[in-house]
Amino acid sequence: MDNSKTIEQRLSNIESLLVGTKTVLTFDEVATYTGLSKSYLYKLTSGNVIPHYKPNGKNVYFNKAEIDTWLLRNEVKTNDALEQEAINYKIAKF
Repeated sequence: MDNSKTIEQRLSNIESLLVGTKTVLTFDEVATYTGLSKSYLYKLTSGNVIPHYKPNGKNVYFNKAEIDTWLLRNEVKTNDALEQEAINYKIAKF
């Protein structure tokens, strides 16, 4: 029983790695890729919050690059980066 569980876990890990090589992802793949629940992902798509495509009006697809950009929005800068911006701002003002 432990051996079959290990094989299932390994297959799941392989599937997750393969999702990273695709450029167009399905709904389930985006849920796995982002770690978002399917219900929350559905809420995001129905509210047009996350970029997605419906080529046939039913199935939902995502562009991986757009998902990456969407995930990396609203950067929280480090204190060092904020201090450097403040220094640059003061220097530019003079």
